[in-house]
Amino acid sequence: MDLNLQELAQFLIKAKKSTYAGGRAQTTGADKSKNLQFKKGKYLYRDRYFGSERFGGEEIVWQKGEPVWLMNYNGGMTKRTLDKETVFAFLRQALMQVSIEKPFRGPLSFVRDDLHYKNLILGDIIWFEGTEEILYRGETVYRVEYSGGIIK
Repeated sequence: MDLNLQELAQFLIKAKKSTYAGGRAQTTGADKSKNLQFKKGKYLYRDRYFGSERFGGEEIVWQKGEPVWLMNYNGGMTKRTLDKETVFAFLRQALMQVSIEKPFRGPLSFVRDDLHYKNLILGDIIWFEGTEEILYRGETVYRVEYSGGIIK
């Protein structure tokens, strides 16, 4: 299957902004997973995860019914210095800043008031890994590790 990486990156940005980052309601699966889905043209995106304060999950993109890209993630709140609603609302703001160059999570850095989102990314859309953190007044209150890439 011929995969256009630029087109895939553009789709990922739309999908992410239209699901979790955009605050879209999720469904709950029979297995207790939380699920978000976005479809446009030949692409379908699904984000499936378990947990809330601490969580793990995966995002998968299909092109014409064939899986072509995935990302696994795991982490969550590390300290109760701040309530999770505030942290996750800030996380969604950061994730809305996702870039075409690195369409996995948020930007390298995003700051609002006393909160700082930091994202260390290695690789590209083909094969990548990263760690994102949210710091409150310099103290890490949230951390997630993620990795993924093209499926062949």
